[in-house]
Amino acid sequence: MRYAYYPGCSLTSTAQEYDLSARAVCRELGVALDEVADWNCCGASPGHCTSARLAHALAGRNLALAERQGMDLAVVCPACLLRLRTTRRRAKADADFRRDLEGMLEMPYEAAHDVRHLLEILSDEVGMTAIRRRVRKPLRGLRLVCYYGCFLVRPPEVMRFDDPENPQALDVLMNTLGAAAVDWPGKVDCCGGSLALSRRDVVTKLVGDLADLAEGAGAKAIVTACPLCQANLESRQKGERFPVFYFTELMGLAFGVKDVHTWFKKHLVNPLPLLASHGLL
Repeated sequence: MRYAYYPGCSLTSTAQEYDLSARAVCRELGVALDEVADWNCCGASPGHCTSARLAHALAGRNLALAERQGMDLAVVCPACLLRLRTTRRRAKADADFRRDLEGMLEMPYEAAHDVRHLLEILSDEVGMTAIRRRVRKPLRGLRLVCYYGCFLVRPPEVMRFDDPENPQALDVLMNTLGAAAVDWPGKVDCCGGSLALSRRDVVTKLVGDLADLAEGAGAKAIVTACPLCQANLESRQKGERFPVFYFTELMGLAFGVKDVHTWFKKHLVNPLPLLASHGLL
């Protein structure tokens, strides 16, 4: 099983542990990730707020480069996924738009290959049976809530993955690893996204509400699939109530990947005491 791979900006900077754990987990499962050569920023919020044409060009260049590899594109950041899927969706539906895009890029693009989040690939292609077979250290006793955020499953007509109001893929995966994914009402609430710098007061309020909901559900940790959500949840909570894991980190822990300790050292909220208390280190 082989995919082109778009890490995006966050995974080469503030979310290196997400990139490292994603690659390690995929190696364990026999999923080859071929990084797109010379990829560029997807544009995220600043791009599409500045110019729709610029935003499509930024995303389109990555799509065209990945298409040269002749395989579907795996993405781990939901914001990147949204930008890439939005451009691909329009290119498939509008021939004039696609021709204009090719003119901007000065390279062909047929929109022939899909763009998928790694969680979707693991859920739908690898499957829970194969994942369960790789578990060497079940995450027993670890009560957590799964935080999907805004972009992983919405808008549904673009993302086409899981239930947009009550998604379950992360919950199923965590339970497969032996953890206890507890139900809670905050799984798709907003954490503040790109307001982290411009409106810290808003983000602090939103993150505080999410932490209160997680605490009310009896969770001891939060797991997410988004680098911006992870950064907001760790840096804007009051005190250090909750470690916030990437789902790939917990997969690596359950698989017995030897490098797992190096990932946890990058966290703002130290997860080691919680893991040690459950005999998971």
